[in-house]
Amino acid sequence: METIFQALEEGLIVLNREAQISYANRAAEQMLGFKFKSAQGIPIQRYLKDIHWDLVLDLDEYEWSKLVRREIEITYPQHRFMEFYVVPLAAIDEKEEGAVVIFRDVTRERESTAESIETERLYALSLLAAGVAHEIGNPLNSINIHLQLLDREIGALKDETAREELKELVDISRKEVGRLDTIIRQFLKALRPSIPERKPMKLARLVKETLEVMRHEISDRRMLVETDFPENIPVVAVDETQVKQVFFNVIKNALQAMADGGVLKIHTLKSDRFIGAVFEDNGLGIDPEKLGAIYEPFHTTKAEGSGLGMMIVQRIMRDHGGEIEIHSEPGRGTKLTLRFPREDARINLLEAPAQEKVNGGEEYD
Repeated sequence: METIFQALEEGLIVLNREAQISYANRAAEQMLGFKFKSAQGIPIQRYLKDIHWDLVLDLDEYEWSKLVRREIEITYPQHRFMEFYVVPLAAIDEKEEGAVVIFRDVTRERESTAESIETERLYALSLLAAGVAHEIGNPLNSINIHLQLLDREIGALKDETAREELKELVDISRKEVGRLDTIIRQFLKALRPSIPERKPMKLARLVKETLEVMRHEISDRRMLVETDFPENIPVVAVDETQVKQVFFNVIKNALQAMADGGVLKIHTLKSDRFIGAVFEDNGLGIDPEKLGAIYEPFHTTKAEGSGLGMMIVQRIMRDHGGEIEIHSEPGRGTKLTLRFPREDARINLLEAPAQEKVNGGEEYD
């Protein structure tokens, strides 16, 4: 029986009439972080608190009903979720005293359930997004057609100065319509993972082009953007449209986090494995307890935010095999680093050992 108990993956603890540990198998030791030799005779209350063990052992119906099956979260020796139930031995044989406590690790099941819920939520979100994209697409096409007609009318104006000014405004509007159309398509791609169409690109060029699109918004907010793009940064294989969407979302978040007159610093960097782009603002920052939720759909701290920007950033970076690193201090700002894997990275090979003679015989490599 001892051998069988030790072979079980479930934890098993036997209690005496005083709710003290009289036996524990190896699985129970690992789950609760103790050794039976040192824990023998110690009340189970030390490891499983908030349970009225005296009532359980006396077959109190109310307490017994609560313990038919119960799930707890433990942090020592390892963070995990445990399901356990208690069987008073008197419930089987009135002559017996004490109880048996049986544990089962359900951490993996909890994670699987959470993943299933997340998958279902993203699926529902993708259906909603498809409908919204269709509804938005029609008026966007109409706006684009009317802008083309307006562009023709402007071309007929005799006042060259007015013609150039109005034409610039129409061009900006058409670019914004195109960008909105791209955002919708990229949002759908973010919800429906797709293989990026990678081409060798300079991250600095993609950042500059994104800043150019956002030039008027940056100017209206009186923001100062400082850039540092070293010439020796290699190209990286990325999907141009998707990565521009990432940069747009990150810069947009930075601008909204800063008051008028804020400073956004952007620079690129390289390491043995990655090419990176760093965005550092001096805005409001993010509370530590909220950092873990920034990738959740519809989670936003802004009154007019959609809560989708960082979810899209995360999905695109994941599709590129990239990494996101965030350092933020409330009241001081946020530093966000995007790392893309280098295509030219190679495994560093160690030098071969010098040839040696074995027993004075031939040489071997």
